[in-house]
Amino acid sequence: MSDINWRLAARSLKRDLRAADVRALFVALVLAVAASTMIAFFLDRLERGLERQAGQMLGGDLVLEQRDPFPEELRNTLEQAGFTLSDQVDLVSMISQGERFQPASLKAVDDVYPHYGVSHVDRGSGVEQIASGPPAGEAWADPRLAELIEIEIGDRVQVGQTELTISGIIEREADQSAGFGNFNPRLMLNTADLEATGLVQPGSRIEFELLAAGPPTALDQVQGLLAQLRRDGVEVRDVRVDRPQLGNALQRAESYLGLAGLAAVLLAGVAVAMSTRRYVERHLDTAALLRCFGASQYQLVTIFSLQLIGLALMASLIGALLGLVGQAVLLWLLTSFLPMTLPPPGIMPLWLGIFTALAVLVGFAGPTLLRIKQVSALKVLRRELDPLPPAAWLVVGVASIVFGGLLWLYSGSFPLALALLVGGSALLALLWGVSSLLLNGLLRAVQRLKGGGEWVQAFRLGGRQLARRKQAGLGQLLAFSVTFFAMAMIVLVRGDLLTTWQDQLPEDTPNYFAINIQPGERDAFEQAVAPRVDTQSTLYPMVRGRITEINGQAPRDAVPADARGDNSLRRELNLTWQSELPEGNQVVAGQWFTPESEPEGWMSEVDATPSSDSETVPISVEDGLAERLGLGLGDEITFAVGSDSITTRIESLRSLNWDSFNPNFFV
Repeated sequence: MSDINWRLAARSLKRDLRAADVRALFVALVLAVAASTMIAFFLDRLERGLERQAGQMLGGDLVLEQRDPFPEELRNTLEQAGFTLSDQVDLVSMISQGERFQPASLKAVDDVYPHYGVSHVDRGSGVEQIASGPPAGEAWADPRLAELIEIEIGDRVQVGQTELTISGIIEREADQSAGFGNFNPRLMLNTADLEATGLVQPGSRIEFELLAAGPPTALDQVQGLLAQLRRDGVEVRDVRVDRPQLGNALQRAESYLGLAGLAAVLLAGVAVAMSTRRYVERHLDTAALLRCFGASQYQLVTIFSLQLIGLALMASLIGALLGLVGQAVLLWLLTSFLPMTLPPPGIMPLWLGIFTALAVLVGFAGPTLLRIKQVSALKVLRRELDPLPPAAWLVVGVASIVFGGLLWLYSGSFPLALALLVGGSALLALLWGVSSLLLNGLLRAVQRLKGGGEWVQAFRLGGRQLARRKQAGLGQLLAFSVTFFAMAMIVLVRGDLLTTWQDQLPEDTPNYFAINIQPGERDAFEQAVAPRVDTQSTLYPMVRGRITEINGQAPRDAVPADARGDNSLRRELNLTWQSELPEGNQVVAGQWFTPESEPEGWMSEVDATPSSDSETVPISVEDGLAERLGLGLGDEITFAVGSDSITTRIESLRSLNWDSFNPNFFV
């Protein structure tokens, strides 16, 4: 590219910065970049904050779990990808101290633990934050275990065939989530002591976990390996899938912010298209002079393109700075609603802002700028030799394609972007048709005006001007229509979002939950709670059962290959029984229980305990679980409940409202 092109572009841009159309173009690009980068900075920080918190709660960026030790070949592959590995073993055993015995969940960790975060441990002189596990020969007990078997720091406890010294009371584990998945008291020990306990035996119910920490690129490299591990029945969790959920409310807020940012980009694009049209018309004479001086069509397009690209880069930098400030203000306003401290801003939103500015420029200004290429040198002598304006379909088509690409980029979903683009294009065509009909009707009405008054003459003159520039008038009318539509859409979505938030949780939503109430304690519990609460939900009976057979086959053989590692096949599920369909549940297939479908006496008492003596028991299964495991109506599932084996038959599938604070059950 010739230096003269750069010099001409720079001089022309410096001179044009004083022009109204260029200033409007510049402001439109600044606003587009500021809106997009503000949303991008905020969402990027939120995403990275969620992944960081997920890494702390999971114990690593990637967690693999199975019943057998992991092979060395797998370890080497993960290490070559850039991961640091840590081993963890989970099992349940009896802990004793003197004459006191208590079943507890044992967690054996190595010297690398934890990858992220710290454990809060009371070692006798107050709670300390410790970035390691207990050393060999020592163990940390949680407060429940310490209370149940009456142990203090320094006491010795029997774990299998060995004794360990309690050197701390662990208040919070570095990788312990806040769910209700584990009700047992816990004891943490070092993997170096695991062999001495004698608890790792053939047939023991042990879970081996491999915790891996590494950069995002490492996780990208092993996606194929993870897919194969899932098919082989290994439970795979990573920070991108198993991150802590903030609920649909925040997800809707993210969608709304993205929509608002795209609406701002669309409005800026309309302004860019209109400003570029005026910019090109103003420079047609300059382009004709350059053609007289020997400039080629390629040079014309290059010079004026460089001007607009330089303008876009300046607008990108200013817009990115405004977006950075804007996201800081947005974060300050939302600090009380966020459950974590977000990491500092990254660099990617800046590149996104620059790309957005260039994309808007190409999509909304590119077709109009091509008029420069058609300028003839004879225009210097003949004013009527203006090049024809670009076809409307070309302007709208290129802008739609670019905006569709931005939709895909911002939403991350091609089907959603395609649906929005098709719907928006249909609406645009409808607006164009309606605008054309209205304009034609207006012109006919003006032509039929009678009389010679001042107002009639003014209307006739205006009508003739519109008739001569009908396409330009239609374009401006369409631009204003799109502007008002985008603004109305943002207002309507905002109102719907606020209404959804307000209606999501009723006023009587519970904020305290009682678990593991024994049947003999039910009446006393209700009497103690009743005077202290305004409302109380139903008490649900609950037992824990493990799936042992599906249609007479081993669970892993009966489900699809990609479901063999599903967590529901590897743990005990919470089971309940009752005659009435719970609130927030909806039967989507089959029918709810009838008296004829229930084995005699099965659900006559809410405190009854399931019995293996009953015939096949009808059950209702959550539709998401049924879909994952490939289950349908009439399928039989056998559960191991304690020492009993209960055979069940799926009679209905239910959808659940997981956003409610009511107790929900898969079965």
